[in-house]
Amino acid sequence: MKRDGSMPADMSVVICSLNGAAGVDRCLRALARQSIRPRLEIIVVDDGSSDATADVARAHGVIVISHPHNRGLAAARNTGLNAASADIVAYLDDDIEPEADWAVQLLNGYDDENIVAVGAEVVPNTPPGYMRGYLARNNPHRPLEQELATSSGLPYRFRLYLRRLWSMEPKTGRRDVYALGGGNTSFRRKALFDAGQFDERFSFGAEDLDVCWRVREAIPSARLVYAPGARAAHHFKPDLRDTLRRSRAYGIGSGRLYRKWPSVLPALFPGPLLVLLMLVAAPWLPAFAIAAVLAPLALYPIGLRSAVADRNPVALFDGYVKLAQETMESVGFIQGYWRYRRLVPYTPAGLSERLSQEQPL
Repeated sequence: MKRDGSMPADMSVVICSLNGAAGVDRCLRALARQSIRPRLEIIVVDDGSSDATADVARAHGVIVISHPHNRGLAAARNTGLNAASADIVAYLDDDIEPEADWAVQLLNGYDDENIVAVGAEVVPNTPPGYMRGYLARNNPHRPLEQELATSSGLPYRFRLYLRRLWSMEPKTGRRDVYALGGGNTSFRRKALFDAGQFDERFSFGAEDLDVCWRVREAIPSARLVYAPGARAAHHFKPDLRDTLRRSRAYGIGSGRLYRKWPSVLPALFPGPLLVLLMLVAAPWLPAFAIAAVLAPLALYPIGLRSAVADRNPVALFDGYVKLAQETMESVGFIQGYWRYRRLVPYTPAGLSERLSQEQPL
């Protein structure tokens, strides 16, 4: 029991936001509906917003901490971590809306002392339209699977990349995973401190993967678990421009990650390069121009399969959107690789081979 007579929280929930007042309000309303609301401590970190984010959060009666200026997502997560009092700290982005049993599903995931993180993917939720269907078929927020720890070899990773692109049925059910996305996840508070907290040089993108690697290094027996019942909706902007903007930002984060962990493979995608080579060869062999136009359908066949199996012809555009996403992420990687060229590499002692991985190509 705390000094004020209240019971200690079972879980601290941290929402980090930059100019996300509307999303914070929606997220806090969803948290108020949690089946175990009295057992939750809720903290909103206003990361230098110029809108009413802090005022909206205070109106809900939760803990509010404001940065005087924008410091980035990793720094905001550390601020929430340092203010949290519960042994389990969960993180939600301000455009996420958890379902009513989200919190209890996360807490129930900690049924083994070696489990140091529990999380789930976020499900696209926006008015009906092409981008909603596209992101449902190609959700970028799925966890990285445990099979990534098997080998760091390029041929193995390339096979995983192809299998991920061509699989119509993603993995389901509770399972151990390699890394969890930061928008809907939780950690044992002690594990994050043991790992040195989030790296505040990561303003956006790859900070979640980086901390998962360092948690695994700090705690060799650590297990990261995917709990499918901890569902949450992602209220993204339903337009292609925002999707490509995010892809570029993720690429910049991957470039920074590569500078920090030089033992990993660079996060460059083969599809855009292949199509570019076809276009370059087209003036000498026109058949390559036709091949370049049709290549996205073969490289990223989930949309083609959906068009046939579900009689959804608009899904034929999926391959071209996916190609654009991979192009922007590769461009972002190159930008990040150059921008953070002076970043001091991380050289931990005893880093195991399973941590010498990056996201699939």
